[in-house]
Amino acid sequence: MTQQIVGTELTFTQGFTAAERQVLTDDAVEFLAELVSKFTPQRNKLLAARACWQQKIDQGDLPGFISETTSIRESEWKILGIPDDLRDRRVEITGPVERKMVINALNANVKVFMADFEDSLAPSWDKVIEGQINLHDAVNGTISYTNEAGKIYQLKPNPAVLIARVRGLHLPEKHVQWQGEAIPGGLFDFALYFFHNYRQLLEKGSGPYFYLPKTQSWQEAAWWSEVFSFTEDRFDLPRGTIKATVLIETLPAVFQMDEILYHLRDHIVGLNCGRWDYIFSYIKTLKNHADRVLPDRQSVTMDKSFLSAYSRLLIKTCHKRGAFAMGGMAAFIPSKDAEKNAWVLNKVRADKELEANNGHDGTWVAHPGLADTVMEVFSRVLGERRNQLEVLRESDAPISAAQLLEPCDGERTEAGMRANIRVAVQYIEAWISGNGCVPIYGLMEDAATAEISRTSIWQWIHHEKSLSDGQLVTKALFRKMLAEEVLVIQEELGEQRFSHGRFTEAARLMEKITVSDELIDFLTLPGYELLA
Repeated sequence: MTQQIVGTELTFTQGFTAAERQVLTDDAVEFLAELVSKFTPQRNKLLAARACWQQKIDQGDLPGFISETTSIRESEWKILGIPDDLRDRRVEITGPVERKMVINALNANVKVFMADFEDSLAPSWDKVIEGQINLHDAVNGTISYTNEAGKIYQLKPNPAVLIARVRGLHLPEKHVQWQGEAIPGGLFDFALYFFHNYRQLLEKGSGPYFYLPKTQSWQEAAWWSEVFSFTEDRFDLPRGTIKATVLIETLPAVFQMDEILYHLRDHIVGLNCGRWDYIFSYIKTLKNHADRVLPDRQSVTMDKSFLSAYSRLLIKTCHKRGAFAMGGMAAFIPSKDAEKNAWVLNKVRADKELEANNGHDGTWVAHPGLADTVMEVFSRVLGERRNQLEVLRESDAPISAAQLLEPCDGERTEAGMRANIRVAVQYIEAWISGNGCVPIYGLMEDAATAEISRTSIWQWIHHEKSLSDGQLVTKALFRKMLAEEVLVIQEELGEQRFSHGRFTEAARLMEKITVSDELIDFLTLPGYELLA
């Protein structure tokens, strides 16, 4: 059943229940329609530009700093400013916009909750609509949740600051169409969150704050800046009311950090090291370069030279411009086993000490159980300060393109390949079943980690790499391991969970995206076709 809201060019393919009517009010849809008609054509051009750029890399070029924007990198300028409630972001928690998660995250011992419409949410229509309701209730302080056992979850006083992460430019919202095509998912998320919450947020002394994912170029940052400025003008708000943090989680973007900050300077407050997606993007961008093939996912850690250079350059670039440099994700989950939990906390502590000592202003955790440990690490380094903006790393040697692209050593093992297959299949199964954030083998997996798992194997096959025991990685070897690892998953989870799940479809999709001759850009695109 399709329906149109009178006076707009948008078509909705879902019927409206009470939930839709709460979110998709006439005024909200009118605003969404304005954004879609004004900004979609340029968004489509930006996606086409991504494809053209990638073609050059596939043909042998390497990414690098852009000569025509040297003046931006070499001149003196600063971002507009950072609101007071965002000046201390030492620990941020991330998670999907599900009701119980929103309450637990806002109540955790953290400064910020990044409520996610992107990598940790499988964007079924119901989840996306309910997510908007959940955030609206959270902004109003009225959110509560009662579980099956009757336990009630409610907001405590002084919850964390809320930032919404919208979907990336490449992701559509297929349930809303404009001129016969699915609209950009990011505009849908932005328009509705902004429209329903900006007044209450500003009255509370906060504001409409956003995380922008998967940015690949300064032109994409400039596009978002135009969206924000148009919105501020439409609602008679001062320039810079809307604030954004941009994730540097693609390889092309690391060469354009100054330019991204510059073109978003009225609205940006910082950049974030989205480390898992960055590793995925390194594989995907350099997929045709046989000398840049990464080893087992487990051995690609932040102390590897190409990742260390990325973290240090981000800090130096941000702080020079008065912007925050946020650290990456600790994906570990606390364990009920005391010995295992001590190991987890030690790993997390070491990772976060590295970030804090490098000069990051804050960092991410995936689970409230890690918040205390990480808060302690950053508080010890910060002392009386709220951030580390004064850490300018001026004595650092310049970081070159070669350092940012440096190949990473490490083994390709059979155990690593099999682990990749098990993680990716279980994640894809969860995602197409409507759950985008899943604990698997002690880690909180989201789309980024599954992307690394499947693109690694694709690249090993593509370049005819061998495992450390001499086995040649071929499509046949992958298919054999896939069949065997699906049986391992079945044994681990039990027959009932396995037979009631969508593991056969997940394995089929995993096979399709791993053995295809052309690397499929994002598993969430074919996955979205299997999602309600």
